[in-house]
Amino acid sequence: MLRQLLCASALTLAATTPAALAAEPAYPTKPVRIIVPYPPGGTTDPTARAFSTWFAEKLNTTFVIDNRPGAGSTLGHGLAAKATPDGYTLVLGTSGGLVVSAAFGSKLAYDPVKDFTPIGVGVYVPFLIVVHPSVPAKNVRELVDLAKAQPGKINFASPGTGTPNHLGMELLTSLTGAKFTHVPYKGGGAATADLLAGRVQAIFGGAAPWQPHMATGKARAIAIGHPTRLKALPDIPAIAETYPGFNNTTWYGFLGPAGTPAHVVRKINAEMKRAVEDPGVVKHLESIGMVPTSTTPQEMAEMIRSELARWRKVVAEAGIKPE
Repeated sequence: MLRQLLCASALTLAATTPAALAAEPAYPTKPVRIIVPYPPGGTTDPTARAFSTWFAEKLNTTFVIDNRPGAGSTLGHGLAAKATPDGYTLVLGTSGGLVVSAAFGSKLAYDPVKDFTPIGVGVYVPFLIVVHPSVPAKNVRELVDLAKAQPGKINFASPGTGTPNHLGMELLTSLTGAKFTHVPYKGGGAATADLLAGRVQAIFGGAAPWQPHMATGKARAIAIGHPTRLKALPDIPAIAETYPGFNNTTWYGFLGPAGTPAHVVRKINAEMKRAVEDPGVVKHLESIGMVPTSTTPQEMAEMIRSELARWRKVVAEAGIKPE
């Protein structure tokens, strides 16, 4: 009886496996466009190029980077949402374009939940709290205590109202009750210049751009917004170590338009996972301030939903209105 069952199972497997394999369409069979909703430079473009180089090598097809900056990244996300869902247009989606803009109340040409097919998150982009050397606080608790002792006297810069940098400050305010003065700029360059000059005292900034200033002593990092410490900066504590639940980390990942075929999602997600397990890819991504990671499509979808809810709450409590 056991031999008959084993033989029957083997015959069934032999019969169904080729059919299942044959049912999986070949992909890709032509060049794939990856929309990057930011200009060349920064961290999105080199992240997209690192993954696209891996995809091209492993899938034996050209992956073309198409930089489409504008409207705080929402232009590129909008183009991707309206593309044909055949797997030949993908987007390097960012939490800024998929979560923050929507939570902030910006009028978007797309629904971040309904108009995309998530494939997977590829990197986290941690923020540091950076202060001018004249600020006596050596850690986030001391900064909060300083702000409580002098309400509104600590000027917290950001590249603009509603940016992840700004919302990180509002989240810290919400969790601690400290009162900071938000000073929005039209971009990160001006905010950086004023912090280095001492005209503002603190900022949430990306790890990679601030490390050169930290090395020269022109700025000091006192905490990190990622839930855990960074391997590259192990001596800088996470804010969550002092204020549990704090998380101000942006992220980048790949999505297709809604309706992108499941076999495309599976194939790209599998290669993303392989890429962030490769020492060479990991070293490159870490060198530009990224924390390589890997998620399932379902985990990415849930991340978008949960972060929308979290940041909408922060925006509502802070009374922030779109400009």
